[in-house]
Amino acid sequence: MNSPYTLAFDNSAEAGTSRLGGKCAALIVMTRAGAPVPPGFVVTMDAFEALLDRSGLRRAVDAALAGLVADPGAVAARGAEIRCMVIDQPVPSPVASAVTAAYEELCRAVGCPDVAVAVRSSAEVEDLTEASCAGQYDTFLWIRGADAVLGAVRRCWASLWTDRAIIYRVARGLPQRGLRMAVAVQQMVDARTSGAAVTVNPADGDPSKIRVEAIWGLGQLMVSGEVTPDAYLVDKVLLSTVRTTVSPKHQELVPAPGGHGLARRAVEEGRQQVPCLDQGEVVEIARLAKTAERQYGCPQDIEWAVDKHPDGSTGTGASVRLLQTRPETVWSSRPRTPARASHGAGVSSILDTLLRPGR
Repeated sequence: MNSPYTLAFDNSAEAGTSRLGGKCAALIVMTRAGAPVPPGFVVTMDAFEALLDRSGLRRAVDAALAGLVADPGAVAARGAEIRCMVIDQPVPSPVASAVTAAYEELCRAVGCPDVAVAVRSSAEVEDLTEASCAGQYDTFLWIRGADAVLGAVRRCWASLWTDRAIIYRVARGLPQRGLRMAVAVQQMVDARTSGAAVTVNPADGDPSKIRVEAIWGLGQLMVSGEVTPDAYLVDKVLLSTVRTTVSPKHQELVPAPGGHGLARRAVEEGRQQVPCLDQGEVVEIARLAKTAERQYGCPQDIEWAVDKHPDGSTGTGASVRLLQTRPETVWSSRPRTPARASHGAGVSSILDTLLRPGR
């Protein structure tokens, strides 16, 4: 069903960031590239604009932001005021109808009447090389039913004005007005293991390495720093593991009983210090990270999950699912020092070293 307010990940329309934001555009690009992306759809920025245009909400938000200073008390008060205005505003009927129809189509496609989804932000100034905004906006997981999805979308929009997001923009000189957000609604992966991978070594920026980090269950406890992940340093060319560090993993996030929301539980003692990835999975994740890097031509930071049900309704045989990819922002933003070639360069340098290794 075509709508200016929603767009399926597998749609053939142009995947530009102007309507979709960086995160959603990347999910569409990687879906087209054949990556194992769980199916879903975008609630476009047009939907957010339709909300702001309703009942003078845009003017009210701009008024609340007028004269804002980076004082914690002022930020908290203004942010709370704006969030309440956004959450209390009814979603315009055409937007609600489009989101409901897209969710129902997703349910039909995966063969589940109330498929659980993740609802994630995809703001205009997000997942950029110069400003990732990672973790600044809210994510809602294991959401079921069209009404619950609409509520989560509205709360996602409101998170543009969390205290941390406002302060982040102030610190980086980003605008506070004229903000726009799309939202990704993506089928949840019932994850045995989740984590991230970056296509440079975060310790020293070495582009010949991939670092994979993993914990049991969903990845939020790793993002929040509550669980230290296992870490695997992988040679990017050979896809061999150079170093493995296994950490004690005492907690995990899993679907709550009844299938709505999440539950935190203790990891049984026998799994706490066991690697949560086997070697084949490490290689699969590293290969997926390389695919994302080739697609975008720059280092990438990906999030992934190992599905407990690899032959399920996502339509791919792979056990590793790509949840998102974004540019790596730490080492990519640093100026590179050109390497100096001595005694020849390229093949001649290698031959020179081999012939006279003691020089």
